[in-house]
Amino acid sequence: MQLSLVDHLPEFDKRVFLDVFAKMYLDPRTHRPVLKTIEGQRVPCELKVRCDRKAITCFPEGTIYKLDARLVHHKGRKPYFTAIRNKSIQRALEFFEHNLQLQKGGGVPRKKIKPKAIFVPH
Repeated sequence: MQLSLVDHLPEFDKRVFLDVFAKMYLDPRTHRPVLKTIEGQRVPCELKVRCDRKAITCFPEGTIYKLDARLVHHKGRKPYFTAIRNKSIQRALEFFEHNLQLQKGGGVPRKKIKPKAIFVPH
């Protein structure tokens, strides 16, 4: 669920967002890992998230992370997010199956597979 502190504290500007989901990509130009927001949230999709690269390079491309972020908007430039707790970015528990499949090297999971019965000889 997307929350902004402005919903509870109207005296603040809408800049801090809690529980933002972002997917890790390799930038085609620089070949460096980049986080971008995913669809289905109350924040624009495909918005870059600035964070510590060391925090996101432990897992493969396509991994989804959950973080708190601050919206940064400079005049004449595209807005972006910056992670609030840069060193403690963690994989999203809500996407556990997806992230586990990526970590095992199976690519993006397409559908759920029913487990097969395992025969154990006596």
